[in-house]
Amino acid sequence: MYFKEFDIRWSDLDANRHLANSAYINFMSHTRMGFLIENGFDQRTMAKHNMGPVIFNENIFYFKEAFQGKPIKVSFELGGISEDGAFFKFVHNFYDYKGRNLAHCEMQGAWLNLETRKITPFPKELFSLLENAPKTTDYKVLTKEDMRAAGKMPADLKG
Repeated sequence: MYFKEFDIRWSDLDANRHLANSAYINFMSHTRMGFLIENGFDQRTMAKHNMGPVIFNENIFYFKEAFQGKPIKVSFELGGISEDGAFFKFVHNFYDYKGRNLAHCEMQGAWLNLETRKITPFPKELFSLLENAPKTTDYKVLTKEDMRAAGKMPADLKG
């Protein structure tokens, strides 16, 4: 499992003086990008391949509050990828300084070609990065249908 440790800053708190929802999302993003960057997939590489990540959904389950004053750890694991690497599921857990699980998040997304604005496969020469990533115990090969498994579809306003 890959971890990043964070101090909770004043700006990470909400009106209830605990870790704000937006801070959870920022810490998860920093953690997964930390893993990717440390393994050779940085901004320069994304620019070379004209691609970036697009998130379809993030489902966060909160178990305990996180407060300022003690560090927290955020984990990263790969919950699944499609055969071509275009689709992914990333899983994060938050732990307090005693190792207690504070929150769990599963997020799904894809890699976006920034020119065509279409989903694109992960670069073949970097595929070992995903294959060698820490994986969840329920890791699976994803399909396009898995990305819509929750059944949520757009509902546009009418007239």
